[in-house]
Amino acid sequence: MTTPAATVERRVPEAVHRRRWAILGVLMLSLLIVVLDNSILNVAIKTISTPAPTGLGATQSELEWAINAYTLVFAGLLFTAGLLGDRLGRKKTLLAGLAVFGAGSALAAESGSPTQLIAFRAVMGLGAAFVMPATLAVLMNVFEREEQPKAIGIWAGGVGLAIAIGPITGGVLLDHFWWGSVFLINVPIVVLALVLMVWLVPDSRDPRPGRVDPVGVVLSVVGLVLLVYGIIKGGQLADFTDTKVLATIAAGLAVLAFFVVYEKRSDHPSIDVTYFKNKVFSAAIAAIALVFFALMGVTFFSVFYTQSVRGYTPLQTGLLMLPLAAAQMIFAPRARLLVDRFGNKATTTAGMVIIAAMLAAFAALQADTPIWVLEVVFFLMGTGMAHIMTPTSVVIMQALPREKAGSASALSNTFRQVGGALGIAVLGSVLSTTYRDGIQDKLSLLPAGIRHTAGESIEATLGVAAKLGPNGKALVSPANDAFLHAMHVTALCGAGVAVLGAVVVALFLPGKIPAPDSGREETELVGAEH
Repeated sequence: MTTPAATVERRVPEAVHRRRWAILGVLMLSLLIVVLDNSILNVAIKTISTPAPTGLGATQSELEWAINAYTLVFAGLLFTAGLLGDRLGRKKTLLAGLAVFGAGSALAAESGSPTQLIAFRAVMGLGAAFVMPATLAVLMNVFEREEQPKAIGIWAGGVGLAIAIGPITGGVLLDHFWWGSVFLINVPIVVLALVLMVWLVPDSRDPRPGRVDPVGVVLSVVGLVLLVYGIIKGGQLADFTDTKVLATIAAGLAVLAFFVVYEKRSDHPSIDVTYFKNKVFSAAIAAIALVFFALMGVTFFSVFYTQSVRGYTPLQTGLLMLPLAAAQMIFAPRARLLVDRFGNKATTTAGMVIIAAMLAAFAALQADTPIWVLEVVFFLMGTGMAHIMTPTSVVIMQALPREKAGSASALSNTFRQVGGALGIAVLGSVLSTTYRDGIQDKLSLLPAGIRHTAGESIEATLGVAAKLGPNGKALVSPANDAFLHAMHVTALCGAGVAVLGAVVVALFLPGKIPAPDSGREETELVGAEH
């Protein structure tokens, strides 16, 4: 392969450069288990909500916490994990993160209650926080700048692969084993990744790393947990005016506001807020957060639509999600070609508009809608996603100096996880509140003790209906109708968020020839031209 004339010198050692694609494969395997875990759990949430011995009998709010315990610890520690990777070495933090993630997976598989599952999911989030930023940081240090967009595109396609494998793997496991197998499957993958990483991946670090900021870490985690807890509690009670709910949300916002002020004044902040003075960088971060806000919330309710309303098995549900993953795998590595031709602004805005339209399409789905319609919606959602993730990831990773790769990756993933956690909390609460309002009248004949529990989610209603025998059959149809209405309302809320994301990227992302500032070359934020 000839070196492009524009390349002044090779910054990657020749020995590392020769095995860069093998290293990318190992990094994608590490990424695979982190993403795989959430996509498997999406298929398993209905089974986990089933009473023992089949599941754990988790309520909808406990399910949201099982997802968000992982996400909040993940998001809260990502930036510190990125800094530690920059300071101690990315390979070391990758190995440590994978080991903790594997241990958390084994413990989660043996959980005896929803509370234990939530706790062990938090341990898994701790491990994942050290894995995710390190994969992108290592990638940025083993590929020359002209190859980075292509490598990031393949990396983003790996996310699509994990999304494809996860639900199908989860479905197969749930068809043959107990619910805990969806976590235990991570352990052999972790062992394989550890062996390959020790063998292939070089270590790298920032020659001038920042100091760790424990106060900032605590403030960010406490603020996010209070905010998300308040939102989920409001959905559980179907009353956001409740004093406890309002106080918790207000406390969360206050802590996060203090976190921002503290970070601005700190000489070693967890998050360097000066990065956000770059409008291009800020818009790319906002796009990632908003699209995951919308998508995570929709993924949460789509599983109940396919399994509870449509009656599909976990394996069938996994197969139904294939088009979403296939589109990401097909288009993510190729999105850079559209960026080269049309620019970041046009490519990413189009992706956000497609996402918004597909979320709005969920509002038209009924219990008897032909299933191919859902497949088309999933495929187009994956297409939109691919044309958002690749361009924005390249913008973010190339906006900061190479030695700050861990920090850039951590920022990207922090906002993605925070967006996803808030999406599940907010849209999950919209779903829960709307569902309870729709089913409440039909539950008036039930004993007062179980009326509130039965109205929490469609699974709770169907569970009570099953216990009532023939008398409970009258609840099934109203439960489906109430859920569909709640899903439609939630989908339109998600679509509104995606439209906001489209406006942000249309206003602030660069066009065909991006230039983040006057001191950078025009090629700074675009893929290499060959």
